[in-house]
Amino acid sequence: MEQIDIDEADLRLLELLQTDASRSNQALAELAHLSPPTSLRRVKRLRQLGLIEREVAILSADRLAPLQGYGLTALVEVTLERQGAEQLDAFEARVVLAPEVQQCYRVSPGPDFMLVVHCNDMPAYLELARQLFTSDANVRNIKAFFSLKRAKFDPRLPLGRPHAAARK
Repeated sequence: MEQIDIDEADLRLLELLQTDASRSNQALAELAHLSPPTSLRRVKRLRQLGLIEREVAILSADRLAPLQGYGLTALVEVTLERQGAEQLDAFEARVVLAPEVQQCYRVSPGPDFMLVVHCNDMPAYLELARQLFTSDANVRNIKAFFSLKRAKFDPRLPLGRPHAAARK
């Protein structure tokens, strides 16, 4: 694996971007205590190094629910019957194609996968489960947990933790 050299300023930029990637470069530079050109150059380098994979918007499922339908978020544990590399890769390749699967993690120990799934309603979830899980002969067990409230990305609460300079 390639050696990556980053410093405290890079770490501050990464933390600031992770909590709010919509900031202008001017605002980002100010919060990171850098000049705007330095901030821009460093963020570009962090992208080129692959430390910033991509920037996404976190949508409000509760506010979108009246527009899209009820809205249902499930955290789904999936255990496969056979866990060979080929079977794991095949299952993963299939589930990541489903737009309802927002996130997919291979995990250990316990289940083989944890999925974050967003569907309009319970019938839509049941249809997705039929397509992804019950039609796959290699799926041994699924366990779904349905979200009642998302707290981490609640816009009324602060995100993340203070960066290193503020903790000292």
